[in-house]
Amino acid sequence: MFPLAAILGIGSKLIDKFIPDPAQAEQAKLKLLEMQMTGDLAQLAAETDLAKLQIQTNVEEAKNSNIFVSGWRPAVGWCCAAAFAYSYVLLPFAQFLVFTFGTTGMAEQLALAPRLELSEMMPVLLGMLGLGSLRTVEKVKNVEGNR
Repeated sequence: MFPLAAILGIGSKLIDKFIPDPAQAEQAKLKLLEMQMTGDLAQLAAETDLAKLQIQTNVEEAKNSNIFVSGWRPAVGWCCAAAFAYSYVLLPFAQFLVFTFGTTGMAEQLALAPRLELSEMMPVLLGMLGLGSLRTVEKVKNVEGNR
């Protein structure tokens, strides 16, 4: 229970620092105590520890000189970028040109062009861009590299 007590102490200090109104600060501290009692605080601590381990793994992978270890993230990123470029720039522009200046046969062929299922790719892309909940943790803690 020691780590939880430490987190609770830090949380109380942060509340005192960022909430100047004593009544609101006490209400926030009460909410923090409720979180500790329900176990939400322990779950948050475990998730934060897991995120730290993943960040350490990512850094070690990026340092590796083997392209199959350090290059998989850029490869997935370029695949996502190519799929977005195809789906949102190239295909619509080609459709515009064919439907505006092309013939019926060209339009029929373009209609057969494959469509990419981007809904399956979005979680991968959003995770790589850091647009998940962990990015919020970084911003709150002002982790190096924030822009």
